[in-house]
Amino acid sequence: MFKTVKKLAAAVMSLALISNSAFAAGIEGAPAPFDKRTVNIAVVSFLGSGDWLQAFEAGVKRQADTLGIKLTVSQARNDNDTQRNLVEQAINLGVDGIIINNGRPEVLKDVAQKALDKGIKVVAYDVDLDNPQIPQIEQSDKDMARLVLDQAVKDKGVGFVGGAVYVAGFAPLDRRYAVWKEFVAKYNLKEKAVWGIVNDTVPASVADQTKAVLRANPDISVIFTPWDEFAKGAKLAIDELGLSQQVKIYGVDISTADIQLITEPDSAWVATAATNAAVVGEVSVRAVSLSVAGQSPGRSVLLQPTLITRDDLVKNGIGSIEDLQKKFPAFLKSDAASAAWIPAVQH
Repeated sequence: MFKTVKKLAAAVMSLALISNSAFAAGIEGAPAPFDKRTVNIAVVSFLGSGDWLQAFEAGVKRQADTLGIKLTVSQARNDNDTQRNLVEQAINLGVDGIIINNGRPEVLKDVAQKALDKGIKVVAYDVDLDNPQIPQIEQSDKDMARLVLDQAVKDKGVGFVGGAVYVAGFAPLDRRYAVWKEFVAKYNLKEKAVWGIVNDTVPASVADQTKAVLRANPDISVIFTPWDEFAKGAKLAIDELGLSQQVKIYGVDISTADIQLITEPDSAWVATAATNAAVVGEVSVRAVSLSVAGQSPGRSVLLQPTLITRDDLVKNGIGSIEDLQKKFPAFLKSDAASAAWIPAVQH
């Protein structure tokens, strides 16, 4: 209990209140309540760190700024009780809408319903709350896994020996791992091990696990990592063991830091599939704004992923997300959950 209280206190201290007084009188031509006053939105993330989360929150802020939204941004730092409490806090603040970013459905379903009962609109990203009143923002997890695993089969052929870094109970990881299992059956792959952990030091913890797995299973040639924090840990282990020629990483998600790791000389991380985390943030704000305005964004708001290989990055001289957006236009923006009254973000 004391541990949970301390974590909650830390999360509360990390709340970022962002307001734009220039929009206090509302936005001309926008639907209610955006035409009359500042709208208040809370963003509650399960995770507490990582490049993906930083980019997501940057996208959230950019789109919110165009609408004069007052944001309350908080992170649960991988603690279920803290995330519930942060959603409760948002409800008590009387916000107009809540964006729930990741988490465990069984922890959040009832508190999300409580928000709806109070008239607060809720959208969810990468956590299926199984509620027809809650739009689901998705980045087509199955397509991301298929893109990168198709590349693995293309590179390594059928029947390769592999392992996966995976933790059950997180909707995006569950969907991506399910595709891995499909590939195991379809292409006669040999799954030698499954390992993983979600905590405040994911790369370091996964690196320790991966070293143990690779020492015990020296025939593993492919590691599937359905989250870039997992990929970082696997790469750390492979580098330390000097196995970058023998073991290759096929991941999901991308960031500037990831690009730098992938493009390192002799990098074991050879392919990833992703959407732009900042664009996911922008779409999440648009979706909750539409809901607040009484204009449904749809039950499912889907963003399509792109396959990115190490060869693509090296040949095109790509060293950052900004470079990637120039070479891969799909990374620059998405039209999902758009409306004429919502100003476009300037990239």
